[in-house]
Amino acid sequence: MEEPILTIDERAAINSGRWFSTLSPSLRHDILRCAYVKRYKDGELITARGEPPEEWIACARGAVRVSSTSISGKQITLTYVEPGIWFGDVAIFDGDRRTHDAYAHGETTILCVAKADFKKILAHHAELYEALLRLHARRIRQLYGLVEDLNTLPLRARLAKQLLHLVRSYGVPSLSDGREMRIGLQLAQEELAQLLGASRQRVNQELKSMEREETIRIEPGGLVIRNRDALMLIADADN
Repeated sequence: MEEPILTIDERAAINSGRWFSTLSPSLRHDILRCAYVKRYKDGELITARGEPPEEWIACARGAVRVSSTSISGKQITLTYVEPGIWFGDVAIFDGDRRTHDAYAHGETTILCVAKADFKKILAHHAELYEALLRLHARRIRQLYGLVEDLNTLPLRARLAKQLLHLVRSYGVPSLSDGREMRIGLQLAQEELAQLLGASRQRVNQELKSMEREETIRIEPGGLVIRNRDALMLIADADN
């Protein structure tokens, strides 16, 4: 499972991460120097709910699906961690066990820093404390934004916002039309519905409506964004 080094594309994803790229060169160097690589196949468990936190983790390729299990035993997807995003630090800080399961979604590469090394880096770089505070503040803002959207926006607007996020994170230019963007993350409609807290049937209805309006195109391999401006208008319509 472990391999010694990141590929060029994986290293670029880590280095260009919105948060990681703001760190000083010496801090980035010390983090990468003690980090190690793990690779997973689609669906493999990365960390389990209830485990003690042993690693600080970044996604370098693919996606990490964060989920919980309902009382009936059904898995519910909460979010997808995209390349360049770090996670797992909260459990290391508070010493509590991990709160959710994390699975590889597609062929996935993660970069890990052992808990002991993480604490050593903190001891040598006071900068990391402030940087992690900024990271946590951003997460809290995002969380409040999601709760607000869930309670104030219709499903159509929330779906548009989710598709815009996915195309920013996983957009690949369409080979047939450079103005179109394909969402590279393979999501079933049920998985998309879970992200929105809605039924698959309702999400399917909204997707079909957007397709009729020529805003998106539904293909067997996923979704293609045909008109990003129209999608932005839908997302902002009720703000």
